[in-house]
Amino acid sequence: MEALYAALEQRKVGIFESPTGTGKSLSLICGALTWLRDFEEKKREEAARLLQDSERDRKEGGGEKDCNGVQKSGQEEERGSSGATTEPDWVSEFVQKRAEREMVNKLKDEEMKRKRREERLEMIRHNAQLKYAMKRKNNEVNEVEKLLQLSKQELSSEEKSHEEEEEGLIVADYESDEEATTKTRICDDDDDDDDLEEEHITKIYYCSRTHSQLAQFVHEVQKSPYGSTVSLVNLGSRQNMCVNPDVAWLGSLQLINDRCMELQKNKHDKQNKADLEPKRRRGVAKATCAFSGYEKLMAMRDEVLVKVRDIEQLLQHGRETHTCPYYSTRMAIPAAQVVVLPYQSLLHAATRKASGIKLKDQIVIIDEAHNLTDTITALHSAEVNGAQLCRAHSQLSQYCDRYRSRLKAKNLMYIKQILFVLEGLVRTLGGKVGLNPLTQSTQSGAELLTINDFLFRAKIDNINLFKVQKYFEKSMISRKLCGFVEKYEGKGVNTHSSSVNKENQRIEGLGRFLQSLQNKPAAPPEQQGAVEDRPSMASPMMLVESFLFALTNSNKDGRVVMDKQACLAQSSLKFLMLNAAVHFAQVVQECRAVIIAGGTMQPVADFKEQLLLSAGVSEERIAEFSCGHVIPPENILPVVLCAGPSGQELEFTFQTRDTPQMMEETGRVLSNLCNVVPGGVVCFFPSYEYERRILGHWESNGVLQRLAAKKKVFQEPKKASQVEQVLSEYSKCIQRCSSIGGGQSGALLFSVVGGKMSEGINFSDDLGRCIVMVGMPYPNIKSPELQEKMAYLDKNMPQVDGRSPGKALVENLCMKAVNQSIGRAIRHRGDYACIVLCDRRYSRTGTLQKLPEWIRSSTHTHSSFGPAFASIRRFFLEKRQTQQL
Repeated sequence: MEALYAALEQRKVGIFESPTGTGKSLSLICGALTWLRDFEEKKREEAARLLQDSERDRKEGGGEKDCNGVQKSGQEEERGSSGATTEPDWVSEFVQKRAEREMVNKLKDEEMKRKRREERLEMIRHNAQLKYAMKRKNNEVNEVEKLLQLSKQELSSEEKSHEEEEEGLIVADYESDEEATTKTRICDDDDDDDDLEEEHITKIYYCSRTHSQLAQFVHEVQKSPYGSTVSLVNLGSRQNMCVNPDVAWLGSLQLINDRCMELQKNKHDKQNKADLEPKRRRGVAKATCAFSGYEKLMAMRDEVLVKVRDIEQLLQHGRETHTCPYYSTRMAIPAAQVVVLPYQSLLHAATRKASGIKLKDQIVIIDEAHNLTDTITALHSAEVNGAQLCRAHSQLSQYCDRYRSRLKAKNLMYIKQILFVLEGLVRTLGGKVGLNPLTQSTQSGAELLTINDFLFRAKIDNINLFKVQKYFEKSMISRKLCGFVEKYEGKGVNTHSSSVNKENQRIEGLGRFLQSLQNKPAAPPEQQGAVEDRPSMASPMMLVESFLFALTNSNKDGRVVMDKQACLAQSSLKFLMLNAAVHFAQVVQECRAVIIAGGTMQPVADFKEQLLLSAGVSEERIAEFSCGHVIPPENILPVVLCAGPSGQELEFTFQTRDTPQMMEETGRVLSNLCNVVPGGVVCFFPSYEYERRILGHWESNGVLQRLAAKKKVFQEPKKASQVEQVLSEYSKCIQRCSSIGGGQSGALLFSVVGGKMSEGINFSDDLGRCIVMVGMPYPNIKSPELQEKMAYLDKNMPQVDGRSPGKALVENLCMKAVNQSIGRAIRHRGDYACIVLCDRRYSRTGTLQKLPEWIRSSTHTHSSFGPAFASIRRFFLEKRQTQQL
């Protein structure tokens, strides 16, 4: 906590390593919130001092004031009366006085807002009822509209009612470059701030990988000394926070987003129509969201700020008050002291902007950050296949034909550019647009290109993708296509003009085509009878948009992988992000301090080089902190096993691991361990394929049956939805064997490194008395993506300890996975476990150095099985005797 406090105070980028079970979360909470409390107190004291000085100067000052109200000094008055005025001095004095006055006014304004916010929240804490004045009415833009960033459209009174229904599908008038920028600035200046709107106060953004990890952190905050005083906001996606049953049932994140946006737009369209044309006959009323009333959102916003809640508690509160937690939490961000969110939402610039997150001079804490580099790389990579490209081209071309007469010239120009780009992308895969991608055969093969080479290959190098990107963002054409497909699927279109038969046939063809893309039910599952009937994403243009955005990266920072399969539909284009630092740079540059924390952050040297130093962080700004475990050294027994019971050397290389001798020797190792280890044994294999092979071999020669006689055998499920059930049965079996006894002494769980059981699962106490690592989980060295990443590092990064950066990357990926898996065992200070590393390669000095220090210091290497087995048996015998005492 002291190291964390110092890092925040000194504006550092800190790398903090603290094993799970050592109180890492509580240390982050208390250290960071203590600093925030002290920082706010210092800021208030400084503001009070400046205000007092300003007031004293105003009272003590004398003499005449100039036309702007700036007090003149006696020397200035003498110069003024004598007529000998020096302009530079006067200008300097004026500027100084004006700056002081503006600073004082700003401090007064901030103090007023702070007091008003604290008074309001204090009233809510005492259950006082607040009534909010609605300042914005009629045509004024309210807070929800700002969050949604809806396009502004006006409806013409001459249009027919069936045309009104399609108005939402038409992209708004688009003006690019400086003209649009100027108009936007003027419009923004015209909007008044809400009475309760305020600037972002200094806050802590706490990020972790999953919502369950965030929920655990929130529960720790609730138990901490700050639980009753801190203002904490929990952010999540619409998929996790929507309480409208008509929307939440859709299941798909994209469809939930689209439906939510549509309901919000319908509400504002309804308000505008009622204000502008109250007496006009309108068509069928459109559905709106009953959970997004402005007063209710404001009330829940303040409820969120006065009490710490996790997402489940927010959902319950939202259902009880009939209010949307998704928008309420986003409205609470400016006044919150702590914002809790998945780190994908913070690391992606577009998502940050959409969520209303501002990082300027704020604190960011990224927990569970061992895979931070890989996460940033994955977030900024993109993939699209041939079928999606063809569908996107067909949808957009038919959309253009349908609304050509109602689209402005700028819209038509950009739509044609997008169509041209899509044609080029399909052409690179060896296909043509307008034909069925399933029937188009292509020559199989994979090719990797730089961004510039790919643009030349696709013949789209003359297109300004930055302008196309801006058009996607402003026009929301991808969302328009979603609505377009939804509206016309499964039916023809009645045109509003006397079109020729050819036009009618074309539109009917559109309906048939769109119907073939998806089958979407129109009612909730209780009416449809099956959850499996949930619709899929209507428009593939979303994926195309992400891929085109990725192509705007620097040529040296990414590569494009063209993977051609037997047919066009299965062929794909993938953008591979090579330089994660370029996207992390904005975070570390804007924030006051960034804390990167995890249970196992080793190896730190490569992490610093590839992510921090490459992002422009100076060596002096980087602070490192690492601590050991809270358990005593005698509670852990890490063993490197170089040979099995029969003397077979254990080295699971690609050439030897599939041999019958190696598989049978591994079975003998496990069988011996199950004889002496109580409770649960978790065995990790390097891949699903190897797990399948070795278990199949054991089943054929009886090894699996012998293991099952000693411990009940469980296997990691293939579906994530079945993980909880398997873990529950595994736990119950161990408890039953411990209390009843019998032939079986516990359970044996087969898992895969990097799988569903290797991260975020607690095998504490009897659930994980022994962790067995079979072989070393090296990544596939033949992968074109990995080879390109290695080549990039070798070219752009310096050597580390005499090793090439590419080779170090492969070793680091392997050992990071190992560290995560073996870290599943020791979960609290009273826990104990044995860790068996079955591969002689673990005994190499460079490999041992990549283990966490608290494991490395206790590791013993055994060249033969006998001494190793004796030490393991003695370890558990001593623990059993200690427990009996």
